[in-house]
Amino acid sequence: MPPAAAASCPLLRRAPAAPFAALSGALSRSGMARRLVAASAGGGGRAPAYGGLLLDAGGTLLQVARPVAETYASIGRRYGVTKPEKGIMEGFKRAFSAPWPKTLRYQGDGRPFWRIVVAEATNCTDDDYFEEVYQYYAHGDAWRLPVGADTTLRELKDAGVKLAVVSNFDTRLWKLLKDLNVSDMFDAIVVSSEVGYEKPAPEIFKIALDQIGVEATNAVHVGDDETADKAGANAIGLECWLWGADVKTFSEIRDRILTTDDPQ
Repeated sequence: MPPAAAASCPLLRRAPAAPFAALSGALSRSGMARRLVAASAGGGGRAPAYGGLLLDAGGTLLQVARPVAETYASIGRRYGVTKPEKGIMEGFKRAFSAPWPKTLRYQGDGRPFWRIVVAEATNCTDDDYFEEVYQYYAHGDAWRLPVGADTTLRELKDAGVKLAVVSNFDTRLWKLLKDLNVSDMFDAIVVSSEVGYEKPAPEIFKIALDQIGVEATNAVHVGDDETADKAGANAIGLECWLWGADVKTFSEIRDRILTTDDPQ
């Protein structure tokens, strides 16, 4: 039931986006400014082209250690779940894409939302089954970091880049980042269930930028969802690289930030 597996299923209302031409011009000008600042650092070093990096969690920084449907099915066998993995995944996506009657999907620990998702995915409403699945994803060993993520974060931090997590997630995220030994690398961790806004709402991005003290035009966001991440970030003039499309590895993120060339 991790957010990672369903980040590609947009549920939230799209935040108002700036006109494409105006936005492209603004981002282009900001890219030129970053290039001049980086060049003024002198020498052949890799000066940061951005002052801040915002990262999505589930589906970007956090990847599930094994497929969600496989996990649901294997745990479910002890509770009489016989639904095939393909059907489980279909049910999972269907539940995630259904309209959510409340303002936020994730409130507090997220249990009300996840209980519906697990039941829809597996046709099992056993409370003990749900709790075992829920607790499984509350531990770091259910997740993994992309190759090179920890090294990239450290290099960026050492170069003076401010780092923040901006995630539609529940309160389990704090423990997961700690279990994976990356929580201390971030200058801010902004969790939707705690701040009361979910991407693509502009407020959640603004909160993160305020906490790290970086302007939107001097930062970049990396996430895996076209609506929640890219449209949401672009709506406030924040550049966004889509994970899996614009950038596919953390070394690419590092090289696009620690360079004296315009990354666009």
